[in-house]
Amino acid sequence: MKSVILYSGGKDSTMAVYKAIKNNDEIYALLAMVSRNKESYMFHVPNIHMVDYCAAAMEIPTVDVLTDGVKEEELDDVENALIRLKNKGVECVYSGALESVYQKSRIDRICEKIGLKSVSPLWHVNPVEYMRELVDEGFEIIISSTAAYGLTKDWLGRTITHEVIDELIKLNEKYGLHPAFEGGEAETLVLDAPFYDRRIVIDDAEIIWNVDSGVYNITKAHLEEKYDYSINEQ
Repeated sequence: MKSVILYSGGKDSTMAVYKAIKNNDEIYALLAMVSRNKESYMFHVPNIHMVDYCAAAMEIPTVDVLTDGVKEEELDDVENALIRLKNKGVECVYSGALESVYQKSRIDRICEKIGLKSVSPLWHVNPVEYMRELVDEGFEIIISSTAAYGLTKDWLGRTITHEVIDELIKLNEKYGLHPAFEGGEAETLVLDAPFYDRRIVIDDAEIIWNVDSGVYNITKAHLEEKYDYSINEQ
């Protein structure tokens, strides 16, 4: 199927790309909704400018759509973008929803209305198993924003490893934090994945902290070739 992925550069939408590839779908583009509202209910905001780097690393084109990010009204922007993509032959929309009924139900409703198939390949996965799968599959993921008890300033910019997941499990037991951040506790950025042709390297970033939440704002980055050591071993 010719598909488009609702994409933010975070772990869930990047895994949705991976699932679409494994399903042998033809990925027409990554659809990035760029919200002017930092409090958008639907869309990822921190480091949304890095989507272009992610897309270049995957060698998949992007469609960037500006939205004011006003609750419910922002859905009109999604619908209009998907109508344009359907007119170009797109048949299917992937999203990275895990447990957010708010997000999934609205995407499903739009797709049903305009005649597109809606696919949420991560829906109701076990969050801890899912996080460990990301690490085991070779995803390099950093935490780009935090907004929850237990996620202190030093979490910003951290790479997700099995040890970090162990810490998240403890925070879940103590504070009820969702291990995969589906409650908005944190946002992420994928620097590398099995299907990236190049990886993202961060050259400079700033930590912006405000009382109990913060953002790891990337100000400079570049793409680096992934060297295949097996070539010299043959």
